[in-house]
Amino acid sequence: METVIDALLAGAVQPLGATGHLSGIAKLPVQRALRLGVNGFEGDGQADARHGGPDKAVHHYASEHYPHWIGALGAQPVLQQPGAFGENLSTRGMNEENVCIGDVFRLGAAVVEVTQTRQPCWKLNTRFNHATMALDVQRSGKTGWYYRVLETGLVAPGDPMRLLERPHAAWPLARILEALYLRTADAEMLAQLAQLAALPVRWRELFARRLATGTVEDWSERLQGAG
Repeated sequence: METVIDALLAGAVQPLGATGHLSGIAKLPVQRALRLGVNGFEGDGQADARHGGPDKAVHHYASEHYPHWIGALGAQPVLQQPGAFGENLSTRGMNEENVCIGDVFRLGAAVVEVTQTRQPCWKLNTRFNHATMALDVQRSGKTGWYYRVLETGLVAPGDPMRLLERPHAAWPLARILEALYLRTADAEMLAQLAQLAALPVRWRELFARRLATGTVEDWSERLQGAG
């Protein structure tokens, strides 16, 4: 698998609409190389620590998903260029069906590893002025995904992105999403994911807890906000 970075994006933390909350979701394309460190790209901010850190250093969203959302929501201004979903990387040819947990990519001069899918939150509702946007993204499977940084370095628009390793070919991101939101009581799947070392510890604990308790965590605050 090889593609190029169609757009490299970053954005500062700023107020999110009229919510009174701060967010780094509004990202814009840059036309120069950025240094990618263990916590993300230089000049890129996250207001909420849950949306950043080493396991979420880079957010990738497939540009091929945009026509779906334009069809669903109309040609909103926010959908007229990459960055609508707070992504740092926009490419063609990579999506949740053909990218796997643990995939390692050469990204410009850096090396990154796929860690998890995005769990959409209520800030998307405000971003798109659509009350169920977070839930719609979750149901669609068009969530995007995150990387941790194995080797830091400069990354620029137009740089190649090339697959180096695929240790977990049985776990495309679409299958992870299926376990998260559809087959939530599949004991065999939960047991495997609880032991999948490529996942962040928090995710392994989530799957282990589901397996042990037979219950699924409440998604309402994440999808709708605390109120």
